[in-house]
Amino acid sequence: MARFTPHTEADVQEMLGAIGVETLDDLFADVAPKFEGELGLPPAASEYEALKEVEAMARENVAGLPIFLGGGAYDRIVPSAIGAIISRGEFLTSYTPYQPEISQGTLQSIFEFQSMISELTGLEVSNASVYDGASAVAEAALMTARLTKRDPKVAVSKGLNPRYREVVETYRVETVELPFEGGITDFSSIPEDVCGLFVQSPNFFGIVEDIGAASEAAHGVGALSVAVCDPISLSVLEAPGHLGADVAVGEAQPLGVPLLFGGPYAGYMATKERFVRQLPGRIAGETVDREGKLAYVLTLRGREQDIRRAKANSNICTNQALTALAATVYTALMGPEGLREVAELSISKAHYLAGRLGASGFELRYPDAPFLWEFAVELPDTERANGALLEAGIVGGLDLGDGAMLVAVTEKRTREELDAFVEVVANGL
Repeated sequence: MARFTPHTEADVQEMLGAIGVETLDDLFADVAPKFEGELGLPPAASEYEALKEVEAMARENVAGLPIFLGGGAYDRIVPSAIGAIISRGEFLTSYTPYQPEISQGTLQSIFEFQSMISELTGLEVSNASVYDGASAVAEAALMTARLTKRDPKVAVSKGLNPRYREVVETYRVETVELPFEGGITDFSSIPEDVCGLFVQSPNFFGIVEDIGAASEAAHGVGALSVAVCDPISLSVLEAPGHLGADVAVGEAQPLGVPLLFGGPYAGYMATKERFVRQLPGRIAGETVDREGKLAYVLTLRGREQDIRRAKANSNICTNQALTALAATVYTALMGPEGLREVAELSISKAHYLAGRLGASGFELRYPDAPFLWEFAVELPDTERANGALLEAGIVGGLDLGDGAMLVAVTEKRTREELDAFVEVVANGL
């Protein structure tokens, strides 16, 4: 048995003894007994019949509607070239590139993703993608604890995406909430025992935060500063690495990945070179082979779970290579000017919509705070407004549950769609 598994019988007995049971079956003593009744499953179907049923269910989905829903995932234009490239067999079916001599294409795509993230964030090194933006934030929290040698306790604000905070807390990281007023976080009173301070900009409510002030406050108590950023925003805002951030993380979905009914997506992580050995996940490096030709390899692998096991930096020992490739292709196609145009179009359209809503008698929740393409608007009945929008063929914003709707506007939205949004909300309430 030990030839195929890492545990000998003696190991197993020692673990069972530590738990306080005698056999492996005892571990499952409280599990309900085997189901004895009938499951009520339909008769077996042929392949054709099963596909026909799936297609019928798929037709019930509504597609092609203008979407104003954001909160971390955005309906942006996806160039057709992305689908063509990521559908190639060598990318679509590839797996862990442990053997560089047969994985140069995958390794190069990972290296290019890392390079793009480093350029956007202004930080020296990036890893291959982690699972999503939420796991990137959680991994950054653990990373700051390792680097500062403090307990995993981080300072966050209401401006951090609540889903990200939930994931951080499932990693058994304590969170301390900072004062939040007018849509902006107050960084003037940071607890002295935190290992990291997290600032999201633009934050969950779309407001631009002061990453420089957050970094200064974090360093003042010996903690590290972690910036959570939408990568599209970094085409028009200063890179977090230039504002003192030690780590930058976020979700790469806005970079050419469609909404896909919730995923899969890809998180990004970047940091300063001196922290590279504490960066979780994979890192692809550029080198030369013995003939002097350019080559790519996985580097610093000793940090990973598959090498160091329990002593690894992280549980993550794989990456979202296909979605990261989509983000890489998108960024290469758009270039700096294209990314900036996407951001500027989104900003101008969002401010147009906010102005039209204001003229119709609806107030922004944070009227004095600077925002990009997402904002919270006060409504007398958000649920009713979203229902009226859906009846009119529009997917509304996110109901914040407290009398406001979080509205996201991307470059994809037309003036006709923006005007229709205002008309439906104004008439429906």
